[in-house]
Amino acid sequence: MEGRCPGAPPANRSCSRATSTPCWRSASTETTTPWEGLILKRSGGHHLQGLNCAGRHQVCYRWSKRWLVVKDSFLLYLKPESGAISFVLLFDTGFSIQVGKKPTETKYGVRVENTCRSLILKCSSYRQARWWCQEITELAEGKGQDFLRLHRHESFVPPRKETPARWFVNGAGYFAAVADALLQAKEEIYITDWWLSPEIYLKRPAHTDHWRLDLILKHKAEEGVRVSVLLFKEVELALGINSGYSKRALMLLHPNIKVMRHPDHVSSIIFLWAHHEKLVVVDQSVAFLGGLDLAYGRWDTHEYRLTDLDGDDYIGPKGGAAPPGGDEAPDDLATNQRLWLGKDYSNLIAKDWVQLDKPFEDFIDRLQTPRMPWRDVGVAVHGAAARDVARHFIQRWNFTKTMKPKYKGTDYPYLLPKSPHVASLCPRFVVPGAQTASVQVLRSVDRWSAGLHEGSIYNAYRSVIEESQHYLYIENQFFITCASADGRSVLNTVGDALVDRVLLAHREKKLFRVYVLLPLLPGFEGDIAQGGGNSIQAILHFTYQTLCRGERSIVSRLKAAMGEDWKNYISFCGLRTHGELRGKLLTELVYIHSKMLIADDRRVIIGSANINDRSLLGKRDSELAVLVEDTEFVTSLMGGEAYRAGRFALSLRLDCFRCVLGATASLGADLQDPISDHFFHETWKARALSNACIYEQVFRCLPSDAVKSHRALREYVSVENLASVSPIVARNHLQKVEGHLVQFPLEFLAEESLLPPLSSKEGMIPVEVWT
Repeated sequence: MEGRCPGAPPANRSCSRATSTPCWRSASTETTTPWEGLILKRSGGHHLQGLNCAGRHQVCYRWSKRWLVVKDSFLLYLKPESGAISFVLLFDTGFSIQVGKKPTETKYGVRVENTCRSLILKCSSYRQARWWCQEITELAEGKGQDFLRLHRHESFVPPRKETPARWFVNGAGYFAAVADALLQAKEEIYITDWWLSPEIYLKRPAHTDHWRLDLILKHKAEEGVRVSVLLFKEVELALGINSGYSKRALMLLHPNIKVMRHPDHVSSIIFLWAHHEKLVVVDQSVAFLGGLDLAYGRWDTHEYRLTDLDGDDYIGPKGGAAPPGGDEAPDDLATNQRLWLGKDYSNLIAKDWVQLDKPFEDFIDRLQTPRMPWRDVGVAVHGAAARDVARHFIQRWNFTKTMKPKYKGTDYPYLLPKSPHVASLCPRFVVPGAQTASVQVLRSVDRWSAGLHEGSIYNAYRSVIEESQHYLYIENQFFITCASADGRSVLNTVGDALVDRVLLAHREKKLFRVYVLLPLLPGFEGDIAQGGGNSIQAILHFTYQTLCRGERSIVSRLKAAMGEDWKNYISFCGLRTHGELRGKLLTELVYIHSKMLIADDRRVIIGSANINDRSLLGKRDSELAVLVEDTEFVTSLMGGEAYRAGRFALSLRLDCFRCVLGATASLGADLQDPISDHFFHETWKARALSNACIYEQVFRCLPSDAVKSHRALREYVSVENLASVSPIVARNHLQKVEGHLVQFPLEFLAEESLLPPLSSKEGMIPVEVWT
């Protein structure tokens, strides 16, 4: 009788045998024996608006026969005649179970509840009802107990010990590792992105179509692997990422590829927020996440090349013309040396993407316009942590299927999580270079995005900052923080925690450093020589309000407490590079898209969340991240003394420092000690200032501290730069540039109000969109 309720039908009625074509993939080899049996299920009970009958009377309900299956972290019921799963209820912090007429409004009833639904079951006897209650409770509170309570940082899952984890800086290594993992898939692939470009090449230069994303997915689907893709459904008038095209392109490849988009803006009344997380999960055993969408413009290397033409340092197809065709791939890739084909060659400030249904057609003139390099950070995790990432995806997928009527049929099957308790077994595939650490999965989600609320990324950021002992290194696409005095325009207090930590170090007279790297300009189309446009200026307004303008800013508060001594504690920088295009010197900022925090060479947060209200509050954009804490240590330096640094955090920090400072022999052991006076002042800050001065002297580039007003901007851009007047002298100056680090211009347009005019469309948008 093991695995079946008293008086249950024969085992061959179970869902895995009800049809010759299984409608779901059981994880029975990895979980306890499921308990299953025939029950009556009452309709309704959803905790989500619009999914229930408006009435409360019993006439509003209907009872249906269903086959109930209980696993170690979820239960499901299916239609006995077809074997099609009708619903999956994941055990979570809202789990409870009750028996009796009062809680169920029916004789011999059982109420099983989670955050999203109250499920009412009717049994044939009180004994059967008590039996179901006991078995569901034992499984949930036994094997499924991790999901029944909130954990550290109020995350839905605990830290997972002894987890292999691998960091990636820039898209080249990340995309290549994703490609290798996808080829290892045997059962299922999960992907969710803010933006996905089906035709991108994951390894470059492309000499065949072997490493093209859509064709990899098609190949795996033909092998029987189920591919499930969740895309953010944008407001088309506001955003041109064309998720509709991405969905169609993938769905046409094979029936095993399923793509859903969310949200429906009108029915859900969600117009302002986005699904912003980026993840790839293979067989629920390895997961990739971070800041990198599988999309155009993201692939890059530590070189941050500006050009991709024949005749420059990087040899390409002869003539330098755009590849033939718009929606068709180039006919012959055998001799291709280009790294960015078609829409992949991009500069989002010069021009935003257009005509994405013509992927291999250039949309900016690569003979005239440099590409904008893209800096980003990602991570791969394995084992139980990968299953936690998969569970997040499954929760979102099943939630979307429940919310949108068009996805309720069997064409879009429910997904089932595997048990996290056998994930410690040797995984089928491990990303090379992985290091063992403790990994906790963190989220920003709300009822609109996943059916429940969580803000663990925000909690982790604050906690890591408050508990840091020596230094903090931050790279982020946005830096809009420090709760505003009015309590309305900015709500998150990450910046306040930074200020408090620096003030503590100052009072205790201890060494403490904060490194903040931001993009020199926001990633919106606009000519900065003309002021940049309203979108760019709106983000600049809130960024400068965080950094140095207004009494609530970081610099203003530190100055009030310690005067100019604040410069001994915190540094704000950006990244810039230079090159030549057809003999003409040029420069461009390196667009920092990373979402990363490193603390004390021991703790790292990597994910999709920016430092702003949109990403951190949970009620707005949906996000995903991991907190990696080292458990393996090596000898290093901190403040001139021997220090036990974590392998994962130290190796990541050193890679970042070598990349942005330039891997020159002069750095030597200086990089090992991130808080010494010599490194902070004579290496980091001195190099950032020197590089910024050279770029300003050669290119008169923007943004610049020399430009404090619109009038000064007009005068500044009217003067011809040294690169045009005297290229030979300019090249000599540029030879002194080391790395990519430049000082962030805190005085740029300081005399101007950068908020969009109320009469403009940007001025009419709620402030929350920008913050």
